Amino acid sequence: MKNILVPIDFSVQAKYAAKVASDIARLTNSKLFLLHMLELPTGVVDPSNYGNSNNTPTTLLFLKRAHEKFEDFKKLPFFEGVEVADSVQFHKAYDGIIDESKKQNIDLIVMGSRGTSGLEEMLVGSNTEKVVRNSKIPVLVIKQEIDKFKIENIVFASNFEQKSKVAFQKILDFTLLFNAKLHLLKINTIHNFETTKDSSDAIRNFINEFDLGDYTLNIYNDDSVEAGILNFSDVIDADIILLNTSGRRGLAHLFTGSIGEDLANHAKLPVITFKV
Repeated sequence: MKNILVPIDFSVQAKYAAKVASDIARLTNSKLFLLHMLELPTGVVDPSNYGNSNNTPTTLLFLKRAHEKFEDFKKLPFFEGVEVADSVQFHKAYDGIIDESKKQNIDLIVMGSRGTSGLEEMLVGSNTEKVVRNSKIPVLVIKQEIDKFKIENIVFASNFEQKSKVAFQKILDFTLLFNAKLHLLKINTIHNFETTKDSSDAIRNFINEFDLGDYTLNIYNDDSVEAGILNFSDVIDADIILLNTSGRRGLAHLFTGSIGEDLANHAKLPVITFKV
């Protein structure tokens, strides 16, 4: 891991995300890219005519204030010892995040979440859900302040279908960065019941081509997939929940109903997604 991107709207959630990203950058010797998108009202600025617009003084004022905020933001103590670059752009937030991630060869996107009603309420409204759904880069969602970010126990919750194996090596590489234990988890519910043997066989068939290092294999029964993931994570004192996502239908297709969105909303733990 070399480059980490953090979209910044100067909210407390963005601060939480930047703090976690700084801890990861320090551990992995990565560079941190802070990105603020200025989505101004129509008529205030036309980026295609920037420099020629009659509204240039207003545009420059917004730009100046954003850079001033960044200067104050970068003085936060958790940035100490981390290489930080900041950028202010006139762009729609979702498009800007994806474009910047490609431009800077980003390895990880870290985003804050208000968590009021699922992914659609994270940091920049529906943009976080769009980033999670479409980004080819892993997206780490942070919901609350974490004093010292560490990863010792990772819960990888999956249905362990063969098509999900595409991203599994990337998941293992991420686990190795932190020398963490990987807890493979399959949830059984009354509406989607499977025998322990069938579930175990499915997981073993999924992992048989990989060198996992330190891991555990777990089948957990609960009322719902979401409850099972949260309850199991609590039992083992997990540091992070890891999920696969599909570019076509986001997280939800892996579970019953809108489990992916519900989990990202209700889990206090960080949630990281890898695209299948």
